[in-house]
Amino acid sequence: MLDNVSFANPEFFWLLLLLPLALLWYFFRRKEQVASLKISSIKGFTVNSLLPKLKPTLFALRLLALAAIIIAMARPQTEDVSTRTKTTKGIDIVMAIDVSSSMLARDLKPNRLSALKEVAADFIRERPNDRIGLVAYAGEGYTKTPITSDKSIVLSALREITYGQLNDGTAIGMGLATAVNRLKESKAISKVIILLTDGVNNSGFIEPQTAAELAIEFGIKAYTIGLGTNGNALSPISYNSDGSFRYGMRQVEIDEDLLKNIAKATGGKYFRATDNEKLEAIYDEINKLEKTEIEEFKYYRYEEKFRPWVLLAGALLVMEWILRNTLFRSFI
Repeated sequence: MLDNVSFANPEFFWLLLLLPLALLWYFFRRKEQVASLKISSIKGFTVNSLLPKLKPTLFALRLLALAAIIIAMARPQTEDVSTRTKTTKGIDIVMAIDVSSSMLARDLKPNRLSALKEVAADFIRERPNDRIGLVAYAGEGYTKTPITSDKSIVLSALREITYGQLNDGTAIGMGLATAVNRLKESKAISKVIILLTDGVNNSGFIEPQTAAELAIEFGIKAYTIGLGTNGNALSPISYNSDGSFRYGMRQVEIDEDLLKNIAKATGGKYFRATDNEKLEAIYDEINKLEKTEIEEFKYYRYEEKFRPWVLLAGALLVMEWILRNTLFRSFI
């Protein structure tokens, strides 16, 4: 009866201290409540009735009734809580991903592009209240998916990103400008671009500085990531006769100054990922830096549960009255 129940007025439980006091009072006054007769011998009497021994049951019923009344006065009630959340500060995010041939380098496992897709997928899953879009770029840039709150669409599009869908090259300005174009009409309070590259700008007709100025104009913050180990990495260097890549060691070249300038100008931050663990840590840090504010509303509905205790107390008192006036009726 008391499962999942709270009490609105628990101070009434102090009255339960009256029960042991009442029990002591009954014990010391019991002899005064029973009539006595002094005789010289009881040899002529035979006593087989259990009723005298059971008479304290009447007092026990009163005590139980009093306990039930005290519990009812404490107002037992069940609580039903419903929760509604509201996003008070929405964030729109576009992830601009370099898909040039150098992203197949194997300094990250199994290669840079596969490692990035795995970490980016975890990042997307951890942003349930934000809208996210994808931009892919190499020698040119294009929108893989516009900003949307449907994470299943974004994750599906991310899995489909591969090398070979665009002309080879590294058009950082094109990737950044395409991402800006996706966000410029956004009404979100915070607009963010996460731009990742593993090379130097060598393609496209939009300069990275120009794209950065566009981001500033539309109030867009850019986090930039340089991907690749320090020194040499096993990278595609030519084609085999069957069209597959031939791998060889190549110097890792990342225009870190450019990426730092873009991040600083737009109010973002530059990161360098030299292995899988650092790449994962970078996305975790961005996830913490760009927090979405959630307002939670809780609604409480209380259902009073004192009535069964009142009915129980009444039933015990009625039972006590019936027994007192039938089985334990006194004619004295």
